[in-house]
Amino acid sequence: MGIRIKSNKLAIKKSMNKLENAKVMVIGGAGFIGSHVVTELLKEPVAQVLVYDNFARGKMDYLKTQLEDPRCSLYPNGGDIRETDILNHAMQGMDYVISLAAMWLLHCKDFPRTAFDVNIAGTFNILEACVNNGIKKLIWSSSASVYGDAVELPMTENHPFNNKNFYGATKIAGEAMCTAYNDRYGLPVIGLRYMNVYGPHQDQTAAYTGVIPIMLNKIDANEQPIINGDGSQAYDFIYVEDVARCNIDALKSDVQLGYYNVGTEVQTSIKQLCDLILELKKSTLEVIYKPYSADDARALVQNRIGSRIKAEQEIGFRYKYELREGLQKLIDWRMQNNAETAANQ
Repeated sequence: MGIRIKSNKLAIKKSMNKLENAKVMVIGGAGFIGSHVVTELLKEPVAQVLVYDNFARGKMDYLKTQLEDPRCSLYPNGGDIRETDILNHAMQGMDYVISLAAMWLLHCKDFPRTAFDVNIAGTFNILEACVNNGIKKLIWSSSASVYGDAVELPMTENHPFNNKNFYGATKIAGEAMCTAYNDRYGLPVIGLRYMNVYGPHQDQTAAYTGVIPIMLNKIDANEQPIINGDGSQAYDFIYVEDVARCNIDALKSDVQLGYYNVGTEVQTSIKQLCDLILELKKSTLEVIYKPYSADDARALVQNRIGSRIKAEQEIGFRYKYELREGLQKLIDWRMQNNAETAANQ
């Protein structure tokens, strides 16, 4: 399923940094990607994983298993990246920081002032706290939204920033501040430009949820899935566990400053995606196609597929899960989650 964009094979550079006895703070560690990052960190010989989260989108349920490990703890009473004194206090004694805290794309569209406060000012607060506390390295979540629509495929990290929306603007600003902090204070920083991430713990029901949960919700309700436009718009879908592993690879690498795509380099149209989901769900529902609204059409990104070569070469990251396998894992998780919810009612 999907079209693999051809690119040259490059040798993988081995990771150098060691996490043995390290103390790692995960900001946004109770969220969609962050909870999986915590899981991956606990596979390493770390001494401590501290979760710092305000639970605006994160959930304690996503950390149930991780918190059974004595090395994993939650910062008392949660924490917000806008609270600079609390953020600084939480970071004391940490070796590394992985930050996944952010307002999501459509939320930024509706609330641009809050998007500035969280994604831009909040990133500045994180960088400042890292310097104040002598953090050895920051892994910061950027986004493929910085690129806007593709002018070439696959999109390398040198692709121009054609973003037009508030979310992408906050990520461009964040990357610029990361570079400035590295230059001024020598703070090692890696920014990860995620493609379209999907998988367990992604918000399945909220107004700002992603395309895959929306399709699955429709099918589970025996309603026809809806595709805006003709379905030819194509993206790079990557399973959340792969994204979490990339954060660990970046942390362990010897790179001191860099920005990397996190994707599969596989092009999948929305129509192909929907057809695959229907197949996996063994559904005979017919797809409904409807025109974009004027507002959505103006902001629509038609194609976004990221080159994976730089991440392979410099931080040693390779994705594991093809789309079919990742979707099946998500479907299985949803079934189990729904069964547990019903049993507890």
